[in-house]
Amino acid sequence: MFELTQTFDSSVLLWIQQNLHNSILDPLMVAYTSLGNYSIIWFLAAAVMIYFPKTRKAGVLVLLAIFLGYMVNNFVIKDLIERPRPWVDISGLEPLIYVSNPNSFPSGHTCIAFAVAGIICRTLSKKWALVSVAAAILMGFSRLYVGVHYPTDVIAGAVIGIICSQIVWYVYVSANKKTSSACL
Repeated sequence: MFELTQTFDSSVLLWIQQNLHNSILDPLMVAYTSLGNYSIIWFLAAAVMIYFPKTRKAGVLVLLAIFLGYMVNNFVIKDLIERPRPWVDISGLEPLIYVSNPNSFPSGHTCIAFAVAGIICRTLSKKWALVSVAAAILMGFSRLYVGVHYPTDVIAGAVIGIICSQIVWYVYVSANKKTSSACL
């Protein structure tokens, strides 16, 4: 099973490199994926949401989802799996960037992007939900495009991010139910 997955992952990354890389998209994808470094784009989004009273709850929940996703992804799963980056195992793959963390599985950038999107889908309008999901999908794709993650890393990151957002949401809802019923 692992060999089949590895073959699929390698084929997708090499196909992207051979068929999609070009002088226009390369710098755009590098720039976009770099916005995910240290969750910069997501912290900025949370800060903007916290600033405005109508979106303050969403901003706080986004911060909690970022924190949970980061902890689960980077301090638990990555260290347990220790899957090497694609350029280590795929002959002919030339990444557009290199990252210092040697562990590839799962994608932290994708995890955080989907954790944020999961909260936004629960708390803000449909328009913002669509924008956040599109941004998360693009973040995941950018990780493939620049050659630092396998497709299965990105899929796992998305799933973990969605789960983290749902945990944050259900804890929030549960805490509010207890607070509401305690006041009655």
